Amino acid sequence: MTSTLGTSASTRVRSIGHWADGKKFAGTGDRTAPVTNPATGQITGDVALADVEDARTVIDAAAAAFPAWRDTSLAKRTAVLFAFRELLNARKSELAEIITSEHGKVVSDALGEVSRGQEVVEFACGIAHLLKGGMTENASTNVDVASIRQPLGPVGIISPFNFPAMVPMWFFPIAIAAGNTVVLKPSEKDPSAALWIAELWAEAGLPAGVFNVLQGDKVSVDELLTNPKIRAISFVGSTPIAQYVYETGTRHGKRVQALGGAKNHAIVLPDADLDLAADAMVNAGFGSAGERCMAISALVAVGPIADELVAKIASRATSLKTGDGTRDADMGPLVTKAHRDKVASYIDAGEADGATIVVDGRGATVDGEADGFWLGPTLIDNVTTDMSVYTDEIFGPVLSVVRVDSYDEALNLINSNPYGNGTAIFTNDGGAARRFQNEVEVGMVGINVPIPVPTAYYSFGGWKSSLFGDTHAHGTEGVHFFTRGKVVTTRWLDPSHGGINLGFPQNN
Repeated sequence: MTSTLGTSASTRVRSIGHWADGKKFAGTGDRTAPVTNPATGQITGDVALADVEDARTVIDAAAAAFPAWRDTSLAKRTAVLFAFRELLNARKSELAEIITSEHGKVVSDALGEVSRGQEVVEFACGIAHLLKGGMTENASTNVDVASIRQPLGPVGIISPFNFPAMVPMWFFPIAIAAGNTVVLKPSEKDPSAALWIAELWAEAGLPAGVFNVLQGDKVSVDELLTNPKIRAISFVGSTPIAQYVYETGTRHGKRVQALGGAKNHAIVLPDADLDLAADAMVNAGFGSAGERCMAISALVAVGPIADELVAKIASRATSLKTGDGTRDADMGPLVTKAHRDKVASYIDAGEADGATIVVDGRGATVDGEADGFWLGPTLIDNVTTDMSVYTDEIFGPVLSVVRVDSYDEALNLINSNPYGNGTAIFTNDGGAARRFQNEVEVGMVGINVPIPVPTAYYSFGGWKSSLFGDTHAHGTEGVHFFTRGKVVTTRWLDPSHGGINLGFPQNN
């Protein structure tokens, strides 16, 4: 595959369209949005914003391809999955460079994103085992009962900007392996990764129309949520939009999993290894410039260790190198100027509310162009729970420190928060850790692990306002989301005979 979407293309403005029925599709709409390189501030592309007609063209392609793909054998579907895996392994550096050029995260982080997404592809390669049903012989006299799982039909995936490869890969490998067709709506901030993936699927042998890309904004989203040809929606994004997606999609008869926002806390107990905890807080708070739904944004320091812990984190944070993700940097820019300014405004608000700005990223020295969307690592101490820097999901490199006196106070802080996505505890006390994993009201828990994103054969998802719907992403829950069960009761009164064939039986 020869891609025109790599870094060499990022220096000129290009038109970024849709992908439908196995080929690029420019669309008929006249609306576009600029795509920028966050490290330079330069506009590198114009992405099409679909009108309703464009959206229906892409959805119709998925609907037309569904019957044949549904009836394709598991052996043949799996062969395509394996081919896609091999191509992605060979060319993942290309995809990482595209992610960096539009999102801004450093290339090593982008490669990690691709690798974590690849885990779900590998999980989906075992779809034949995952779709096995059950069978009971002679449940009644001469009556057998069997359960099977079948695909839903065309499904929609609405993906956020922060993981343009990994988050879609939480969903589409399983959806496709199970026999569904897919319409992916990527973020308009970094849309090119989706098209590169579409090209790779085509080279892997996926039939036209099985994987499609619909660019756009709310018009595209609303068409996916209301079009009767779309049977299910997977969404990841902010909580208000997740709630809108869930309510609108379910009102139109769709199965919906909508993963929302987060305010992830990490408790550090007095017995913890403070160097380990400090390293973890820097990694979890400032990796990918804090633009992760699993980032730790609130450190809850218990007891007398707060001063020492804050000093250790500050020392590490000031040593980080912020700069262009294609260079030797630890942390890249934020995705857009508007988002950078919004995150910086939270630092302003925290300072005005009386919090202590220990490390200030607003004036960071960076290795990059002056017009890049820069904000360095920021550490804010003495934060209280009524400050906006604590209450809001900031989605940037801002780590707030809340000081408490006891484990019980820390636990209550987390459990009273409206979000329940991820959390962590740092301690050397096994009893405290076991108590925490039992008592905390959060969907994903780390014990001395700051970012507890499950491996692909487990499922990803939070509690409370971090999830709308009752099904998590990937793992067995993902397989069940993209299939529906059927039970078949059978009685055969006469035996049949298939004739003689001495050849070795084959799967095809």
